[in-house]
Amino acid sequence: MSVFKNLAAKQFWMGMFVIFIVSAGLRFWGLSRFNVLVFDEVYYAIFANDYLTHTPFFNAHPPLSQYLIAIGIWFGKYLPFGKDITNNLTGSEISTFSYRWFNAFTGSFIPLVVGAVAYQLHPKRSYALIAALFAAADGLFLVESRYALNNIYLVLFGLLGQLCVLIALRKPDRRRWFWLAFGGVWFGASAAIKWNGLWFLLGIYLLWIGAWIIRWRSKNRESANLEPLAETPLANFTQFNILHIIFNLGIIPILVYSVSWIPHLILNPSPNFFQMQKEILVYHQGVGNGPEIHPYCANWYTWPLMIRPLAYFYHNTAEVKKVVSDIPAQVGNTPLIYDVHAMGNPILWWLSTAAILLVLVVAIQRLLNINHPYAKSALMPSTWIALYLVANYAANLLPWARVTRCVFLYHYMGASVFSSLALAWIVDRWLQHEKKEFRDLGWATIGLILLAFGFWMPIYLGLPLSPAAYQWRMWFPSWI
Repeated sequence: MSVFKNLAAKQFWMGMFVIFIVSAGLRFWGLSRFNVLVFDEVYYAIFANDYLTHTPFFNAHPPLSQYLIAIGIWFGKYLPFGKDITNNLTGSEISTFSYRWFNAFTGSFIPLVVGAVAYQLHPKRSYALIAALFAAADGLFLVESRYALNNIYLVLFGLLGQLCVLIALRKPDRRRWFWLAFGGVWFGASAAIKWNGLWFLLGIYLLWIGAWIIRWRSKNRESANLEPLAETPLANFTQFNILHIIFNLGIIPILVYSVSWIPHLILNPSPNFFQMQKEILVYHQGVGNGPEIHPYCANWYTWPLMIRPLAYFYHNTAEVKKVVSDIPAQVGNTPLIYDVHAMGNPILWWLSTAAILLVLVVAIQRLLNINHPYAKSALMPSTWIALYLVANYAANLLPWARVTRCVFLYHYMGASVFSSLALAWIVDRWLQHEKKEFRDLGWATIGLILLAFGFWMPIYLGLPLSPAAYQWRMWFPSWI
């Protein structure tokens, strides 16, 4: 039988500890590599330093991520390490490590939070461990954690909000208020990174509305399976009343978002808060779309198949002899390519896309049979888990269909978490199946994902590659 069948608590915590240590190690290893501003560091690292130097500026996104990067820059001055490579590209002479380390530290916790969400969905240690492992093996999350960018904060805060709501579903009324309010704080913080951070909250709204529709359509309480379930708290969504939603998941996120602007407005009193929201909206509406705007624009429907990832940094020493950060220009007579590619783990992403589609089919089939006299299991825990995954995936993906500006693969990060959770759920079921063929399939899936992560690791970390080795990793012309 699978070693995951009866995973002991000690084994589980050891596994989670190893995942965290490896995730942190990969994020911090060579963090000062490329002593330049990589991709959108030309905005966020500079804006963060502007707060520290009290330099007025305009930003087309809410300010919270820049505050966090600024904290990293300030705190980095007092660290006993990471000061050997510096530049003045942000407007001040600071170390490259100082404007990146806080992202690396924060991103290291993403696998743990994903594992915690999985455990709240279905309290099985094996499912939580596999979900955390898949999150740690996602290349895009690794890349985003190694530079002064903002998407890692958006996803982390959105997931923490979701985690608090899932915990609240298991709590009695008084403690439920606390956890929902705490969740509202995280949702507000996610929106204070970028507006699309609210789509994690949208997923909760969809589930709450869906639970009430299911209850209304069900002929009786037993068929609706709305009694508290030990296996999953999701059937308890109808225990949230309208006050829970309005105050904890409405007013609190708005307050947190509003308060987050105070330091920015002290430095930049004009435009004021309301004018600033309008300025942000107008700015994004004015951004065009297509390769003439940016070569890596990628329509939202291409993201699940990872058709157009981004090159955050590219340096071919055969074309430019001088390389940054004293990295060797060649090995022998072979020129080197340094590439940081913002792309997911291809095997993980493609299998996750198939998994979420399968889960969608299961959810639809079960819901169509809610009132069928022989479908007593139509709303068993597995159905609620499927609904949770599909609702949150849709909430984080489908709103992009209405966005007309140039969008990028990293905008899929929120949705990809839930497709990865779907794959982890399926793989966990395979590993505990009675038939050896299914257990072998589960292990093979994990093995392929980890092998793929290792294979594409050089372009996640910006390690030197020969031109041939680089081409081996660019499977499709659209990836380059």
